Amino acid sequence: MYFDQGEERELKVSVMFKRAQGRKKVLTSVNWKERVFVLTPKNLNYFEGSCEKRGRCKGSIPLSSVKAVEFVDDTAFDQNKKFCFCFQVVYDDLVLYVNAKSEQEKKEWVEAIQDECRCNKFLLLEYHPGVFINKWSCCEGKEKTTPGCKESFAAQERNSYQGGRRYTENSRTSNFITSQPLPPIPPTSSQGQPQLEQKAKREQEKKPPEVVVAIYDFRGAEQGDLSLLKGENLIVIDKQSDHWWIAKNSRGEQGYIPSNYVRRQGLESESWFQPEMSRQLTEDILKKEGKEGCFVVRNSSKEGMYTLSVLHGDHVRHYHIKKDNGQLYISDRHRFPTVPELINYHQHNSGGLVTRLRQPPSFGQAPVAAFGHDIWEIPRSDIVLGRELGTGQFGTVRQGTFRGNLHVAVKLMKEGAMSEDDFIDEAKVMTQFQHPHLVQLHGVCSEKPIYIITEFMSQGCLLHYLRHKYSSLQPPQMTEMVRQVASAMMYLESRNFIHRDLAARNCLIGDNDIVKVADFGLARYVIDDEYTASEGTKFPIKWASPEVILYTKFSSKSDIWAFGILTWEIYTAGKQPYPSVSNTDVVQKVINGYRLQKPHRCPDEMYKIVERCWNAEPEQRPSFGAVYKNIVDFVGEDYDETVD
Repeated sequence: MYFDQGEERELKVSVMFKRAQGRKKVLTSVNWKERVFVLTPKNLNYFEGSCEKRGRCKGSIPLSSVKAVEFVDDTAFDQNKKFCFCFQVVYDDLVLYVNAKSEQEKKEWVEAIQDECRCNKFLLLEYHPGVFINKWSCCEGKEKTTPGCKESFAAQERNSYQGGRRYTENSRTSNFITSQPLPPIPPTSSQGQPQLEQKAKREQEKKPPEVVVAIYDFRGAEQGDLSLLKGENLIVIDKQSDHWWIAKNSRGEQGYIPSNYVRRQGLESESWFQPEMSRQLTEDILKKEGKEGCFVVRNSSKEGMYTLSVLHGDHVRHYHIKKDNGQLYISDRHRFPTVPELINYHQHNSGGLVTRLRQPPSFGQAPVAAFGHDIWEIPRSDIVLGRELGTGQFGTVRQGTFRGNLHVAVKLMKEGAMSEDDFIDEAKVMTQFQHPHLVQLHGVCSEKPIYIITEFMSQGCLLHYLRHKYSSLQPPQMTEMVRQVASAMMYLESRNFIHRDLAARNCLIGDNDIVKVADFGLARYVIDDEYTASEGTKFPIKWASPEVILYTKFSSKSDIWAFGILTWEIYTAGKQPYPSVSNTDVVQKVINGYRLQKPHRCPDEMYKIVERCWNAEPEQRPSFGAVYKNIVDFVGEDYDETVD
């Protein structure tokens, strides 16, 4: 820096708000604290207390580690209107967001810190003026590591210096040096457009348009949505968002459509094609339908192959669809180039099957879609409350309807049950989650008391279902429930989302006995897969891993431990873990290595998976991806009929 002595001289002091920092570059939960910020030539410090009476130092950032100091878009934290004078300090692998009291104060602080960091090595040439909440709010980049979309102050000053223009606002500019060279200028065509861009554009123009087929009706809820009619073809224009695509219909109308309401033209658009359906779930659905010849085609346990499942009498038969020299067949005498042609033949001729194929089962209502392409804040007037469904730690759950025609579940939050800012911001993130075994979050009503709106699950809590269906549940059905939960948790794990309260009581069951993971009331979205709870946080002891019990440290590995307990709950049809043992004794037993015994209905191979989930060392526990694969492998081959 520019001071040989007095390096702790205070250059600037203000009371401002700081945002909770993530382990990596951003953190999505909003947790603002008022702090006294003190800038010295060496550090940026922040304290508890006031300017007149400072408390403990809560953090110190060496200015030598700073990579960027920039303004933040006024709308980046749109749920917190008072936080519109934000700036960011990027240092090491972290970002500190600070909110000043005024535009002028924000400008003064940014300039003051930039002055002290101008000679730093490794200053960033680009930065993000927005925040990352599942994607960058400024440029919609989907990866946290997406390069910045705006020139930093360092790049602007460098350009001024290299262009031969004297930078006069600060006398230190001539000392500015960065170790990051500018990339070479790309070659340009005669029109001046980079050749690579032109080539990419030509390649894009060569690609045939992607045609999809609507498999459900959809009525657009908001301006910009495009309504769908089952069976109509559409051309996809933009797929930047995972769940809402821009498409155009045959009438030239264009708008947003829910991606899970359409399938690509061809095999995927056939109503009888259910690629992700397991053998057990298929049997349950076909038997429930109870119609001779009812069938589905699904992915086989062998990659790239298909299985035909058909109901005959009281039994479901499973046939492997074989492939040879580009021809598909069940019976060698009847070969076809495509699966739809094969199915069409067997709908008219048994051709060696136990029965002729008729119709696929009715799968009930359409999958859950969000209320609109850009909706997560829901007006209270759109919700009509019905009967009470239950109560929990954070409030009461009631059945309701959205705009008079869609059944929903509404959680009415107790006032003071959690930080409202945290809850609302977390809900915004979770509306973007979409998985067949995850309860869909539609949005929130942010007026007090806060409502959180989710899809309605017809059969309620999994724990109650297990206890009431004890006599009729069989091990294969229980294994299917475990598989479905593992599938949902694998998805959450891939999104760096920790549930923190996984248990049978926090899973729901719907039509066709579909299990979905619910209740994210205690969850936190984290970047580095580890979140240490603050003191006083409550957690269920009997589902807690040793590191949660000892250090209140949550991660996907503590979720894996809880998954093992949940699996035990399922195979015991809802028994309480560690029955007749107090929480205090459970803590001691778990720390000393005691584990729950294998339920008599639990297959040996499944219990081996559970035991790995209960390893005392978190890093030795499997991932949910590995657990899911183990379960699928355990279930084994999913066809058992051959036709000569």
